Amino acid sequence: MITNIETKECHFILENNYIGHLGYIFQNKPFVVPITYYFDKKNNHIICYSGEGHKIQAMRKNNTVSIQIAEIASVNNWKSVLIHGHFELYFGSEAKAYLHEFSLGVKDVIIEKEHIKPNQISDFSSKIYKGETPFVFLIKITDITGKKRMH
Repeated sequence: MITNIETKECHFILENNYIGHLGYIFQNKPFVVPITYYFDKKNNHIICYSGEGHKIQAMRKNNTVSIQIAEIASVNNWKSVLIHGHFELYFGSEAKAYLHEFSLGVKDVIIEKEHIKPNQISDFSSKIYKGETPFVFLIKITDITGKKRMH
């Protein structure tokens, strides 16, 4: 049976994972891409970063986005959280502070979940090419829902 997940459990799933699927619209077409994220529960937003490219261009034009996070053990044993929110791009010292929080937060999740200790951001997230400044962005959460199936 598929049931709803309460907000508290949705937050738990978000806090204990770091890979999701980012959904956005570009030229009236939906796109979904995997992304590394950090959930800042205190401020109710998602922190991410990316190099210049398709998704940054798309989200600048249409800032309405979604992120889906799933824990799937089998077809009859899974949990899924869907976030709707708005993309906000940051620069300068604010961006550096968010990137630092992202890095520390994701490292903590990996240590707890996978029992390994990553040394640097490139150990667990997309590599930014040398000299390229990453775009740091937040997803300000407007809605969160979840479903689960436990057999």
